[in-house]
Amino acid sequence: MANKPISMINIRQVLRLYSQGRSKLQIAAQTGISRNTLKKYLKQFVLSDLSFEQISVLSDKELEALFGSTDESPLSEKLQTLFNLFPTIEKELKKKGVTRQLLWEDYKKNQPNGLGRSQFNRYYAQWKSQVNPTMHIEHKVGDKLYVDFAGEKLSIVDAESGEFKPVEVFLAVLGASQLTYVEAVMTQQKEDFIAACEGALYYYQGVPAAIVPDNLKSAVTKSNKYEPTINETFADFAEHYGTTILPARAYRPRDKALVENAVRISYSRIFTKVKGIVYHALKDLNAAILIALEDHNNALLKGRNYSRRQQFEEIERAALMPLPLLKYELKKQLYATVMKNGHVSLGPDKHYYSVPYKFIGKKVKILYSHHSVEVFYNYERIALHNRTKSAYHYTTDKDHLASTHRFISEWTPQRFISWGESIHEDVKLFILKILDQKQHPEQSYKSCMGVLGFAKKIGNERLIKACQRALGYGTYNYKTIQKILEKQLDQTEEPTENEQLKMPFHDNIRGEEYYH
Repeated sequence: MANKPISMINIRQVLRLYSQGRSKLQIAAQTGISRNTLKKYLKQFVLSDLSFEQISVLSDKELEALFGSTDESPLSEKLQTLFNLFPTIEKELKKKGVTRQLLWEDYKKNQPNGLGRSQFNRYYAQWKSQVNPTMHIEHKVGDKLYVDFAGEKLSIVDAESGEFKPVEVFLAVLGASQLTYVEAVMTQQKEDFIAACEGALYYYQGVPAAIVPDNLKSAVTKSNKYEPTINETFADFAEHYGTTILPARAYRPRDKALVENAVRISYSRIFTKVKGIVYHALKDLNAAILIALEDHNNALLKGRNYSRRQQFEEIERAALMPLPLLKYELKKQLYATVMKNGHVSLGPDKHYYSVPYKFIGKKVKILYSHHSVEVFYNYERIALHNRTKSAYHYTTDKDHLASTHRFISEWTPQRFISWGESIHEDVKLFILKILDQKQHPEQSYKSCMGVLGFAKKIGNERLIKACQRALGYGTYNYKTIQKILEKQLDQTEEPTENEQLKMPFHDNIRGEEYYH
């Protein structure tokens, strides 16, 4: 029937296609709307002098007013009964295995004279678009948690200087129940972002099947339509909690409509309540946010007779996966080359960890936390150790070493330090200097063994004096001690400046001993 009013959803589709340059014939064929009706609405669109972008942000009620409302006759008793059931139907549809067909059959059992299946579905779609025009996606319970940062910031005030410090506001919302979490953090950096995500999981006391971030740098290293690159630390966080990262697609507003709607609502329900009050610490601001957040989550949803909190407790809490026993440990990373003895150095601790010998000479990535050290090569973990912070020590898994290299694991920096200490404190100090400056552990071992070996040849007393003389030179290697003993400088008084200049000591020259 020509000029029959069409739904707001269809009007939006018509205007979108028209703004993309489609012809009236193409639009009519694609939407199934008669050409006369199409001409009517396109004429009103042109006369409105509005762009499609301006039209797209209008609510259904505003759109209906712009394009001429349909005949608003009161609902029949049969329709009113059905519309009263829709909030419950919407909630039931989020449960696993529940379909519209099953709910329609249940409706017909209780209302034998009720509407048929097609009318049931049509009126439900109409009701859904009116109460929540931004959400046309059916969210399953326990499935997705949407996360993002608000565009507007809050602030705290330094108690001493009075300086205002802007803070970021993180938001998370569960797809099915729409239970929302809000937390203020100092930055959008990886550490703060992951901590906020963890805060959300503990607020919900469970883990969803997937976390959906916008394309934040702290979440997504490289955007891609089909397979974005997830930040490795964020991916490690997800693995710890047994969930998946599903970044929202770029330029796909529906992928993040729920969290963007939560951000918009938070401005009026949370921001307005905490603004205007001075907070000197982030924890004080977050305590105020939590009070406003609970009011928001306990308020009735628009067009429903239940709140986000009620919906969460009834249908979604049980669908979430349990939290692990331990919280996630944020890991730092660095790159290193596997040394000839099959170990890598964790620079901050000056400690060495073994890896399988076949990776000798390879550049590897080290991820380390407070308790563990992991070594990766080409995204594969090749070694895992408990973290030990003692300097100059080795943590060695004997299975990592080739049989011809296993003797090396018997010689450790601590063994040489203890050996030097047994002779004299100055000998120990000289050994420490060698260990501290050599780039390769095996080079250190050979120098230490050469120096300490002099004790058997010339006695402890001469070695002690030679080390004391060498400490004065500030040159720490085997050749220094060898030269002092050969010239018997250990038995003379302190050297003159000229004598020091004649000492041709070169740290970077590897003697033939290095290759033995």
